[in-house]
Amino acid sequence: MAGESPSRKACCLVSEILEEAGLDRAKARALRRQVLQGIVLFCQWQLERMEQTRPASPRRKRAERVRVE
Repeated sequence: MAGESPSRKACCLVSEILEEAGLDRAKARALRRQVLQGIVLFCQWQLERMEQTRPASPRRKRAERVRVE
């Protein structure tokens, strides 16, 4: 890279490195989509778990002591 002009931007170099590694724009977009879908699925699972463990009793006005294990 010693013979290249100093006007090359870092983002262009990163793009070239990623392209050489086989990660083009379409693959990166698909990977980002898959990661986001995984995060959404994880959050939905956590919400379902919270709903299952919540007691069905009506809300109380006083604080309730909870045992911590």
